[in-house]
Amino acid sequence: MGSVDVYILGQKYTVKGDAPEEYIQKVAAFVDTKIKEVHSNAPNITPLKASILAALNIADELHKLKAAQQSQEDIAKHIRHIEERANALSGLFEK
Repeated sequence: MGSVDVYILGQKYTVKGDAPEEYIQKVAAFVDTKIKEVHSNAPNITPLKASILAALNIADELHKLKAAQQSQEDIAKHIRHIEERANALSGLFEK
């Protein structure tokens, strides 16, 4: 398990994990950007509040992506079912 130094809102954090350093840096940069976006919209809030609001925004994005993925999986499942039924029905006509 390695460690990587990252900077979020100008603060240095040491992150330990098995992920490649480039990935950890990318995730940290994403978090830093999200916090800065919140802070730029409300410059008088504390960094802690900006971090919490950014975490809520990130969680919202994650849940929306998961819901969209589930919907796509459901659609794909229905399409496979329809294709199976269509193949079964076309087999009846070939006899």
